[in-house]
Amino acid sequence: MRPETFPAAAGADPAGDCSARVARAEAACARRGVRLTAIRRDILRLILQADEPIGAYALLDGLRALTGSGRPPTVYRALDFLLAQGLIHRVERLNAFVGCHDEAAHQHAAQFLICRDCGRVAELEDAAVEAAIGAVARAHGFVPARVTVEVDGVCGACQRK
Repeated sequence: MRPETFPAAAGADPAGDCSARVARAEAACARRGVRLTAIRRDILRLILQADEPIGAYALLDGLRALTGSGRPPTVYRALDFLLAQGLIHRVERLNAFVGCHDEAAHQHAAQFLICRDCGRVAELEDAAVEAAIGAVARAHGFVPARVTVEVDGVCGACQRK
């Protein structure tokens, strides 16, 4: 298990210097034979720099601020690509996106701790959780296509307030 610490969002780069992460993502895409276009790179950078999960329309606003243009279909196509490549995750409950903590390595089941007070998200990657879900699914004759675990609660920082 590799928990991210609160209060930073899962995958967030609070220092604002996400060039190395974008470079790793670009290299991973090249190894896979796909291209991280300028728009996809801009959307990924906006997600990585966000302090908390960010929605599609906030990304659209950010893209327009960066490039002077942008339309919803452009953002949604970029998000679809980034999700398919495992570079970001969609936090279903929040209808928002976070950078994957391991953006260049592999696809994995998403596990999140979501603070209901501050809205921040911590990404986990716990093989035991993934194995338990897989075992229960198999016991029911079910083959999961995608697994996302979202745990709603209060982070340590908010508990101390």
